[in-house]
Amino acid sequence: MKVEKLVEILGADFYTGVPDSQLKALCNYLMATYGIDPAHHVIAANEGNCAALAAGYHLATGKVPVVYMQNSGEGNIINPAASLLNDRVYAIPMIFIVGWRGEPGIHDEPQHVYQGEVTVKLLEDMGIASFVIGKDTPDEAVEQAMDGFRTVLAKGKDVAFVIRKGALDYAGKVTYENAYRMRREEIIQHIVQVSGEDPVISTTGKASRELFETRVANGQGHAYDFLTVGSMGHSSSIALGVALQKPGQRIWCIDGDGAVLMHMGAMAVIGANKPENLVHVVINNGAHETVGGMPTVAGAIDLVQIALACGYGNAVCVDSFEALDRELALAKERRTLSFIEVKCAIGAREDLGRPTTSALENKEKFMAYLQTSAQP
Repeated sequence: MKVEKLVEILGADFYTGVPDSQLKALCNYLMATYGIDPAHHVIAANEGNCAALAAGYHLATGKVPVVYMQNSGEGNIINPAASLLNDRVYAIPMIFIVGWRGEPGIHDEPQHVYQGEVTVKLLEDMGIASFVIGKDTPDEAVEQAMDGFRTVLAKGKDVAFVIRKGALDYAGKVTYENAYRMRREEIIQHIVQVSGEDPVISTTGKASRELFETRVANGQGHAYDFLTVGSMGHSSSIALGVALQKPGQRIWCIDGDGAVLMHMGAMAVIGANKPENLVHVVINNGAHETVGGMPTVAGAIDLVQIALACGYGNAVCVDSFEALDRELALAKERRTLSFIEVKCAIGAREDLGRPTTSALENKEKFMAYLQTSAQP
């Protein structure tokens, strides 16, 4: 289905969401048509933020907004959907567009499998009527579904279009880039060189894939690393939990700007607990690069000042390998909660692989390593 036709059928003029590779056609269309425009299109930090932002739009205009997300974001909308939008509370109507990762019968990565199984059921449990769009779904069927949804929306209820893999098409081209030159995979290689045999917790997306391949290239095993292949935004909290229980071990967290923004409250909790053995490295390319490169707001905020305000003992920003190596070495030696923001280019090599071990194998090897690794 042409994304332009879907937009025409929806008839909405305000979109907010968190980018998803399954919805890349829609995301690229919105960026090409509106860019980031408070009147028409806002990329928010997480899907719950999107629902609340869209609710504010409805309160101010009386119009029906659209919220787009990967199905993993359903968890973030449960609270606002149940306690804000629901027709037994404020009866705020909106249209959700949900990318269906892990659809049963379609091969996908392990973090998407269970989420895919419960995608439609979660919508049903939240009282959100849904319609599935696939590659072969006729435009007329979508129009008919939307005609029915208008009656539902008029009652203050919410609806959803669930988008199967490859269902949407957009011929336009959008280029995402920034002014930085350091590549994330090379940054991770430098982190690995300095961290040595210290445990590392890495964020979801290409960062964990590049960490896995760095270990392969180095001839190392994977027991040092916990690859947070799902659960976007929570790797720093996992690292905090490990660091607090293993105060004699240096713990590294490799994070991304989109992930940090998604659950930024984690930084406040980390700063309040002040684990002296934790090094939090945020690779900031100002983009949701793993799912296509759409922008985050991290390019326009000061993460270093946020970290310091949250209570991190030391926080710096670097944009060269010389500065990165210096700060990594200092962080490894100091007994202070450390934060390193690394300015990074957008992009990854096209032949980047995926972990060849299962998530369960990763967990078991990492736990065993935590019990046996040498103390610094």
